[in-house]
Amino acid sequence: MSRFAPTRRALIAGVAAAGALACAVPAASAEAGGTGPENPPAAVNGWVTSTLARMTLQEKVGQLFVQQVYGSDATTPDQRNVPLYGVASPAEVVQKYHLGGIIYFAWTDSVKNPDQITGLSNGLQKAALSQDSKVQVPLQIAVDQEQGVVTRIGPPATQFPGSMALGAGRSTADARTAAAITGQELKAMGVNTDFAPDADVNVNPLNPVIGTRSFSSHPDLVADMVAAQVNGYQQDGGVAASAKHFPGHGDTATDSHVAFPIITHTREQWEQIDAPPFKAAIAQGIDMIMTAHLSFPALDDSGNPATLSKPILTGLLRQELGYKGVIVTDALNMQGVRDLYGDPEVAVRALEAGADQLLMTPAMDEAYAAVIGAVQSGRIPMADLDAKVRRVLELKYKRGMVAQPYADPAAVSSVVGTPEHLATADAVTDRTTTLVKNDDKTLPMAVGGKKVLVTGYGVSTTQILADGLAAKGATTTVQQTGTSPTDAQVAAAVAAAKASDAVVVTTMKAWDTTVTDKRAGQQKLVNALIDTGKPVVVVATRDPYDIAYVDRASTYLATYSYSPVAIESAARVITGDVSPSGKLPVDIPVAGHPDTVLYPFGHGLGY
Repeated sequence: MSRFAPTRRALIAGVAAAGALACAVPAASAEAGGTGPENPPAAVNGWVTSTLARMTLQEKVGQLFVQQVYGSDATTPDQRNVPLYGVASPAEVVQKYHLGGIIYFAWTDSVKNPDQITGLSNGLQKAALSQDSKVQVPLQIAVDQEQGVVTRIGPPATQFPGSMALGAGRSTADARTAAAITGQELKAMGVNTDFAPDADVNVNPLNPVIGTRSFSSHPDLVADMVAAQVNGYQQDGGVAASAKHFPGHGDTATDSHVAFPIITHTREQWEQIDAPPFKAAIAQGIDMIMTAHLSFPALDDSGNPATLSKPILTGLLRQELGYKGVIVTDALNMQGVRDLYGDPEVAVRALEAGADQLLMTPAMDEAYAAVIGAVQSGRIPMADLDAKVRRVLELKYKRGMVAQPYADPAAVSSVVGTPEHLATADAVTDRTTTLVKNDDKTLPMAVGGKKVLVTGYGVSTTQILADGLAAKGATTTVQQTGTSPTDAQVAAAVAAAKASDAVVVTTMKAWDTTVTDKRAGQQKLVNALIDTGKPVVVVATRDPYDIAYVDRASTYLATYSYSPVAIESAARVITGDVSPSGKLPVDIPVAGHPDTVLYPFGHGLGY
């Protein structure tokens, strides 16, 4: 196979050239993005203006908060809500604070199945709309349904393999289709806001928080895919979309959930690398942009995270890029935004910086009171508060939440996880699987009548692969070894490999020997299996960067996701039912040598 090793300087130059292409996206203007919150028509203005005029201060401030609530239905008390909110049921939480939105997670019991989700959504909307108030404002009901590794609603909802997989497929049509189907299914369950797509350009292979959530390490490809997905979510799917994480979270080795990352890009590098996808999203009328909890000294040298930075949110995003939609913070319970100030002060400072909505504050009573107090004292001018609430109300009206706040329970099964949607997801996924190495021409593999060991990461992942191979006539043995195999597990897998005709081994972040694989066991496992002399197929089920750490492998597939739809596609590629057509969407440096690229962007083999 062809390999080359450009210097880091050459790589940055290539990224700069790609960024120049992406900057050809039309600049945002007052007319840009007819589906977004720019230039609201008279009907929107009329409802928003009349609603805003009748709202109390408490109701206005409530619209700025999007919170998680515990419980699978709206009215049943759940004691987990009490320490956070002082009331027990989700409906009571909504009404106590006049909340602007709710966000769903599995750990809050919000996303058990489509019927439950629909019932919860409708119950929460009923709570919002039945308050004893002069105004009736529906909720934003949100979820992080990026697909791939960040998927909150699982099967039977249709699953796609995620952003980097779509980047590997290089098809903006497929990216838009994935977003459209995802949006349509969310809307059918009463979820009207998706915190997607990810607009970060993942130029750091050691990025612990973005990685495959990004479409690519090349700005032009990310910009194209982001633009396609904005249209898929908003125009085709009918849900609000949110590009994240501004001003760009793609070059960090620190996870902002637990620490405070610092981006060292220059202003010129930001223009070339990080900015193009956000410009593309704005040009397509993105409803929302989510902030990042990171320091970006070239854009603001105060030391504040971008979420609390007026130069970044107001000066750069609002004034320079001309963005007129809703700015929502990333979750305020993340450590990256909590290091410098207390939670109530964080809420006030985020609004002062230019944010419109506060996501998941861990101190609701205190933050709510702090924002009300800041308005009453004049620290946040009433005109600024009204402007923020107006943007939120405009989004809700224009995205159909006011006209149609409730989902139709009877229609859920005709939209969510339909055979047509599932077939489309399979077809899209098959166009993303990347055969990075096939030096010994091991693939396609005729597995009929052969004994095949399937080992490595993931209980369901290894079993799905084994099932796919068994369906083609293989006799399979499964030995799941997890993300950090012990020496004993490695030895057992080697013994099983010696009794097999071929081996398929899955990896998951095998490069991460500080968190995921502290023993470097995955690397040991792959090398030990190769030493048996048996044909070994390595399947990287998340980061394609694993190949830099298991480079002895002669056969290597990248799926970019451990979603079942991606693993099923890998089985089809191994057996030759489909041909691999994906190409690497990222540059993969040599392990330990970030200045040298071993597997370049665009590399991918066919049979």
